[in-house]
Formats: sequence, structure tokens, C-alpha cells
Amino acid sequence: MGKITGFLEYPRLHEASEAPAQRKKHWREFSRHLNDGDAATQAARCMDCGIPFCHHGCPVNNIIPDFNELVYRQDWKQALDVLHSTNNFPEFTGRVCPAPCEAACTLNINSDAVGIKSIEHKIIDKGWEEGWVTAQPAAHQTGKTVAVVGSGPAGLAAAQQLARAGHAVTVFEKNDRIGGLLRYGIPDFKLDKAHIDRRVEQLRAEGVQFRCNVFVGEAPDAAAHGRIEAMAPEQLKRDYDAVVIAGGAETPRDLPVPGRELKGVHFAMDFLPQQNKVVAGDKLKQQVLATARHVVVIGGGDTGSDCVGTSNRHGAASVTQFELLPQPPVQENKPLVWPYWPIRLRSSSSHEEGCERDWAVATKRFNDDGNGHVKSLTAVRLQWKDGRMLELADSEFEIPATLVLLAMGFVSPAQNVLGAFGVEKDARGNARASTDGEACYQTSVSQVFAAGDMRRGQSLVVWAIREGRQCARAVDTFLMGSSTLPR
Repeated sequence: MGKITGFLEYPRLHEASEAPAQRKKHWREFSRHLNDGDAATQAARCMDCGIPFCHHGCPVNNIIPDFNELVYRQDWKQALDVLHSTNNFPEFTGRVCPAPCEAACTLNINSDAVGIKSIEHKIIDKGWEEGWVTAQPAAHQTGKTVAVVGSGPAGLAAAQQLARAGHAVTVFEKNDRIGGLLRYGIPDFKLDKAHIDRRVEQLRAEGVQFRCNVFVGEAPDAAAHGRIEAMAPEQLKRDYDAVVIAGGAETPRDLPVPGRELKGVHFAMDFLPQQNKVVAGDKLKQQVLATARHVVVIGGGDTGSDCVGTSNRHGAASVTQFELLPQPPVQENKPLVWPYWPIRLRSSSSHEEGCERDWAVATKRFNDDGNGHVKSLTAVRLQWKDGRMLELADSEFEIPATLVLLAMGFVSPAQNVLGAFGVEKDARGNARASTDGEACYQTSVSQVFAAGDMRRGQSLVVWAIREGRQCARAVDTFLMGSSTLPR
């Protein structure tokens, strides 16, 4: 390594960010990447640890010690090449990935992990600034055609890899813009959509075609009214040599308690995409706004956190977030859990902007204001014993709630898509497809492959990119008999 004793000499430096009071006034990204010198110093903290457990933690198997060494030596272009060799879209993961690589960092056993995510963020931003990120069209075309259904990170990664292998790729997206849940789900203050747009332009230059407003599967109501085009899976199978279904896990977990039907109770994914559309310049007639309302977010994960940040920017009167599980420890027992992802208290940038958090709470009912709109929420405190959830006696309480956002995760991909393709499903409602053997990522239907949330269920952007890349190799092998694409 460039600086053998760097981890002893330099403390971890976090990226600078705008103060909460200021950033709540706008929808722009507020974190700033490191400067060249600080990034080099942070890269110098990478240990000569012998076995880089960060590889174990990173789903796309980023070659982390190598790009850290190159950043330390200020060889930025080579660092970008190393990063791109495993990750098609590091500007996405460098912003929204929770960084399991850092949890697995050897330095994290008894100190602060290397700031791998901030270094990745800096490498790709510098690559774009210097003009090093360019189209890489295939030298020869194979004459084979592939349809990719879904334009989220899994679909885009698969499309780019297949196009670079020389196949003619068309991506189908049901929404009006490309990006899937990157576009309509992640708030703009966490991921500016310009990052998606320039990648789409790169893919277009590499030969990928995009078709928006096309729903593949059993036609939804919007298709029946002509707002989007409905396409039957059978047509795709006739028109293309292979099909990759790579949509997101979009079936939300519901909360069937009394009052669920009241106005003002919404799924998080009915709330967040609306703001994405408004930031993009769309005019919405009936946007769900948190302005001057008492907001209760049910669910303690990333989606719930995004609801908190969005509600604060709307100007909510108050924001409260409930979690069913007990409050985790502030600091995990590192020797016990390392190098695995630890369960510990995580506070996001949205929590810093203002939010009351409450743990081990279950919602009992939503209360009517007399006009069919929610006015409050009645909940009960829980005790967890031997993995069982028990309600504490006499612990019911009521809080104001004029907007309730359900952010309790997603149970499966869209069943009307999988059902229309006729693929075999697993017990959780995902497309059944193995990641091992000769038929990896291939579903029970000939020439149809599945990747990302469609195959594994709700997961991270970094897992989606990994599966898209691996699925592309499987499709290339299916079409050509072998593949030179990296796995």
C-alpha cells in the first residue's frame, strides 16, 4: 500500500454537507465530495490487511484496495477504470448505497472504517468532470436482440453489458422517464436525476434503445385508457431472442387496521414519486403534500427516512417515525458481528433535519375526523420476548396524525408482470431463477431471464447492479454459447 501506517496517522474524514436548516429549503443534493488531497489521505487509511474483507461486503465485488492505492497516488483515471470494471454506475452507489463494504473493512474491527463510499463518490465525480466517462460501443454486432423490461439499476446494468457484447438491446419502461425506482422513489436531494440522464445518454450512444410508457404484462387501468401502451410478453418473446425482466419490488406491505381506508393514509410510494415528478417540472393536480400536517411515518427503513426528508421540505407541522422493532444499540458489538452487516442505530441525514422517532410501537387504528379524513393514530407499545411480539398492557396512546405514510417494505415484484410471463415463482412471489449452474438467472420460461428485485425481492441498488451484470453474462452465454463478459 502507498502508506503502510496511514490508518494509524489519519482519522476518518466525512464528506461535508449543507446545514439542515438550509438544505430543507431546496431539493438539491447537499453532500459534497472530497477534494483531491482529502481523498488521497482517506485512501491512505486503507490497510495492507492481507485479506480484504471489504470484497466480501461489497455485492458488486469492487476491487477496493486497488482503487484506494491509485487514489493515494493520484492516478485518478486508472482508479476510475478499476472502479468501472466491476460497477457500471458508481455515481448511484456512491450516493445511496449503505456501504456494506465499510462494515466489512478490517479497520472497522476496532476503529473507524476506511471511507470507501466517499472515495468511490470522488472517483466517479472526477471522472465525469474530466470527461473520462465515454460511450463504449461494441466493435461488432452479433445480430441477436434482447428486450429488457424495467429501467432501474438492474435493467440498465444488464442493458449496458449486453450492448457492449454486441447485442441489439431495447429497454421497456412503464413510466414516462427512464430510471425505475432511481427516478421515482429516491428523493432528488439524495440522487440528482441528472446522474441518470447522462448515463442514459451514454447507453444510447452504445446502441441501447429506450421505450417509455410501455407496460409489459397484464394491462393496468392506465393502459386501458390509452395513457400508456400495453405489450404482451408473447410479443416480446416473438420479437426478441432473449428477454430480461428486471423491474423493482413494487408491491408494498399494507397495514390492515381499522381506519385504513381514511383519506390521508398513503403508501410511501404513492407519496415520494409525486415529488420526483414535481422537481422534474411536471404539474400534478392532486399532489399529496405534508405542508402544515402532522405526519406519521410507519416503518424505520430507508423509504421511511426518505418520507421524513420529503415531509420536512414540504413544511410539515410535525414528523414522527414509528418502528415495530426495539431500538437497536448505538454501537454494535464489533468483535461479535464483524465482518457482517451490523444491527445498530442509524440516523440518516433526514433524521438530522427534524423527526421524532419511536421504537417497539404497533399501530392499532386510524381515527376519523368525522369527514372521512384521518385525524389521529392510536398505537400500543410492544415487548419482544423470544422473538415474539407482545403488547404491553395499558400502553395504548394516541397522537395527532393528519398524514400517515406506510413505509413498511415491499413484499414482492408486480404479480401482474410475473403472471403474464407465466414464470415459476418462489414462496415470496419472486421469479424463481438460480444464480448457479449453466441456466443461472434463467426462469422456467425459455429465453426469459430475471434479475434484481424481480428475482431476489426488495434489495439494494448495489445488489441490483450486481444481478444485472451477472444476468447479462448468462444471457450472452445463452445466445452465443459462451461469454467474455465479467461475472
